[in-house]
Parts: sequence; C-alpha cells; structure tokens
Amino acid sequence: MSWRDTGAGEIRTEQVGKTVTLAGWVARRRDHGGLIFIDLRDHTGIGQLVINPERAPDAAATAHDIRNEFVLRAKGEVVARAPDAINPKLPTGEVEVQVDELEVISSSTPLPFQLDEQNVDENLRLRYRWLDLRREQMQRNLRLSGAVISAIRRRMEELGFVDYWTPSLIKGTPEGARDFLVPVRLQPGKFFVLAQSPQVYKQLFVIGGFDRYYQIATCWRDEDLRADRQFEFRQLDVELAFAEREDVLNVLEEAVVASFEEIGREPPERPFPRLAWHEAIARYGTDKPDLRYGLEIEDATELTRGSEFGVFANAESVRFLAVPQAFSRAELERLEEVAKEWGAKGMAYLVVDETGEVRSPIAKFLSEEELQAFRTDPGSTVLFAADTPAVTARVLGALRTHLGRELELADKSKQAFLWVIDFPLFEWNEDEERWTFSHHPFTGVKPGHEELIESDPGAAISQAYDLVWNGWELGSGSIRIHDQDVQKRVFRALGLSDEEADEKFGFLLEALRMGAPPHGGFAMGFDRFVALMAGEPNIREIVGFPKVASGSDPLTGAPTPMPDQVLAELGLEVRPRRGTEENGPRAS
Repeated sequence: MSWRDTGAGEIRTEQVGKTVTLAGWVARRRDHGGLIFIDLRDHTGIGQLVINPERAPDAAATAHDIRNEFVLRAKGEVVARAPDAINPKLPTGEVEVQVDELEVISSSTPLPFQLDEQNVDENLRLRYRWLDLRREQMQRNLRLSGAVISAIRRRMEELGFVDYWTPSLIKGTPEGARDFLVPVRLQPGKFFVLAQSPQVYKQLFVIGGFDRYYQIATCWRDEDLRADRQFEFRQLDVELAFAEREDVLNVLEEAVVASFEEIGREPPERPFPRLAWHEAIARYGTDKPDLRYGLEIEDATELTRGSEFGVFANAESVRFLAVPQAFSRAELERLEEVAKEWGAKGMAYLVVDETGEVRSPIAKFLSEEELQAFRTDPGSTVLFAADTPAVTARVLGALRTHLGRELELADKSKQAFLWVIDFPLFEWNEDEERWTFSHHPFTGVKPGHEELIESDPGAAISQAYDLVWNGWELGSGSIRIHDQDVQKRVFRALGLSDEEADEKFGFLLEALRMGAPPHGGFAMGFDRFVALMAGEPNIREIVGFPKVASGSDPLTGAPTPMPDQVLAELGLEVRPRRGTEENGPRAS
C-alpha cells in the first residue's frame, strides 16, 4: 500500500480521469446536504475532496465524523470542477477528487486554536508549536529558511569553501556577552562555555592550512531576548586565508545574491555601497543606517558659535534634522521624550508651517543668518540636538530611525544593502575607565595605524566591517591580526598583561608564532537574514522552536530544576540568591 502518490496541491487539469491517492490534514470540512467537501492540506498545498454517498457510501460514512486536523488518506478520480465551482485563488481550483476510498489515519482532539485564527496569543502558539507549524505562514517561513541555507551552501562550495565543524564546548573568552556555562562532571568546579562564535577555531583552521572555511554554525549567548535575538542562533561563518577586505566582502555579497536568486527575487546590485564608520555616524547617527530614505543629519556647530541662543553657543556640537512634516505641539512633546530616552536634555525645534512662517520659542534668539540656514520647505520641522558629538549623533540617529518608521519614509521597493567599514579599533568604557574592543580582540589594525595602539588608542582604525540591510545589522567581520607581537600589543591596550593574555589566549598566541597567514572572515546572523527575507519583524516566526522573552520554552516547560543527585555529581549545589528567593547553582 502507498500512503500517497500525488501531493494535495499538485492535482491539475492534466490529470482529469486519472486515479490518485492523497494523504494529509483536514483544513476544512463542509457538508452540503449529502455531498461532503474536504479541503485536504499537505506541504504542496490544498486539494478539494468530494465524497458522494451514492458513489462511495463507505467513504461517506467515514467522512461523517471527520473534523479539522484529522489525518486522511483518500483515493479517487480527478475530475474537472463545474465552471461556477472553479476557485481561481487556488492552483488546484479547476479540479477536485471524487473519493472512492477514505481512511482516517489519525484523529485529532479539539484544537486550542484554529489554524486560520488571527491574533492568537504567542505563548499559546508556542505551547502547541506542532500545531502552529502547520499554519501557512510557518510552512512558508521555515521552507524559505531551508531554501536559503541550500543556496548559500551551493554558492560557498562553488567558491571553493569547505564546511568544517567546530566544537560547541569551549574555553570562556571575553566576547562581550554572558556565556552559558557547562559544568564538567569529571572535573568538579570547572566549566566549559557554549561557543558564542567559532571565532578562534576558524582562525586556527586557516592557520592550519585550510584556506577557505565555512559553516552554518549554531552559537549561544546569554542575553536578554527580544524580537531579533534568541539564546541560540545560527550564523553563516566564513574565514579565508591570504585575504584582503574586498575578498571577504565579495564572498558575502555572493551568498546574499544567491539567496535572493533561490527564492526568485531580484538580487541587490553589486558591489554593495561602502561607508566609513565615522561618516555613517556623522550623516545618520548610527552605524546601521536605513538608506531607503534620506533625512540626513546636518551640522550647525560653526554657524552657531556666536549664537545668542546660549544652548547652541555653549554646546560642543550642534546638529539638526530637517523633517518633511510640520509637527504639532503634542507631536513635538512626544518626540522630545524619544530624544530624552537617548540622552538629550531637551529638544529645540523650528516649525515651518504651510505658509512658510517659522514657529518656535527659540526663533527670537536666532540671527537672520541662522534662520536662513535652517529654513526648510513649508510644512516641515527642524529638530536640534546640542551636546557632545557622541550625544548629538546618538539622539538624532534615534530620532531619524523613529521618524523613518512613524512617517513611513522608507521606499519599500528598495533593498538597501551597505557595508560599514573602518570602525574604531577601541572604545572607551566609561564605567571601567579603560579601553575595550569595538568588535573583538582579534580584529586587525588598519595599515599605518599600528603605532596608535599605544600612543592614541581612540584614533586607531580597525579592519572591521559590518553588513547592514534596510537598517538591520546582519553581521560583522574583520581582517584578523596574524602577527603575535601586534596581538600582544592589542591585549596590553585592553588592559591584559602578557601573563593574563597567555592564560586566556596562549594557544592562539602560540599558533601565531608558528607561521600564521594573513586571514579574515565574517559572521552573518542567518536567522535575522531569513526573517528580513520573509518580511517578519520577529525571528521567532522563522525558528522552529524558539524561547520567549522570559527565557522559557512554552512547549516543553524548560528550563526546569535538576535533582540534588544530578547537581551533586557535577559538584554543584543550589543556594538562594542574595536578597531574593530565586535559586541558582553554585560550585561547591
């Protein structure tokens, strides 16, 4: 016996007169006074079954008690629908199957929600994820994910890359996010961490003579969950030996184009634009700008040095956005709240109404030269930030993003890919009063900037780069340090003594001493990439079994407590956290 020989969504007019066997789920059942119609669904789509008691009395008796999500096997003849019964919305809408044999393979209990029901609570959907996965949206998204992975793999292998596996249980190193710790039963009190990325291992692969490494790597980070972040995630991980920056960027562009081509979408034009980090911050206030709209930040620092408006005259930096809408007082108050959330002390503005008249409490303090410089088209608003360069960039960047979304400024027909390059090598950590890395501690230094590592760390430029799509950071990479002396100098600038560097990264420093080639790579967040391709704002919609914001899995109830015996074997005991009733494991 064959369960099926044709997909429910594959029946067509060419098969009229043929006998087919279908199997799938009941999407809908309709009883029309004797005739029973069933929409049968499988991964190929939906096909209509017709059960006529005069033609198949046994099948009609079986169909009487069928409900949604029963699993059926049906055998019958493909026939053309009557002209007035054709459904142009379905690929199978011109035909139906007159059933001769009908079997209930599996019944279903009453459903917690219907598959076509709108606005179902997400926790309920995830609790019954196996049911939720049958929805058209989830079927489309996960199949798209699989198609994109296949396309990327094919293109990477065409380019000479080989899929090399790296371990998940590794030594903890400072990667910037919390690690998931894994206790080791054989060595109580010692821990592996789950890899936040295969960073060091992929470098060791190319140092070991494997010129072109890639994998779709699973990584873990103990970060607060949100729409674009999960504890565990996948990334396209790439490393090349004897590579310059453009070599790496070209490989990633190839992977992106292959993905678009695989799903029948017009690929973005290559090469993707390049924008230096300092220019991105100056023009857009962010290192991941959405280039589907303008609204660039403009500078008024020099213009306002002698301004009678003291806030401008005394500020280190004065910058502004010219927004193509005249805002009301209530709207301006809401925008000021957004600005304050990002560090502004307040928000000055000039509203140019439809007649061209300027409305603002600060207008009387501004000279005619200043007003002329700030004057924009009628029906617009100028929003100012006056503070340090970092604060003005951050505030206006946030306002630009907010306004782009609220005013729907982005051209939805565009796909704006962008490489942001020439990042700073270091960032100053105000809380710890020390330099830290901008990307990671293995990022290469821009040629000619090596001496700045010690003399002026804040001015040193790295060989790091980020890929941005429509304002979303897809991933980052860099040309790596392949000289162990330079690597040690970077560690020292980060506050690591030679002894501490040897303790944490001795194996890498030793490898760099034994003939390391120039190399570079990239890691692209695969789940985020697919979510954007699917038009989903939340990556939980393209992941089979995600966690929710609390860090829990509604499907299985994880995480769960462990028995004392299991903890004892690991050398752990659970003690209440100080000041709370919450428990957490401690090494004994």
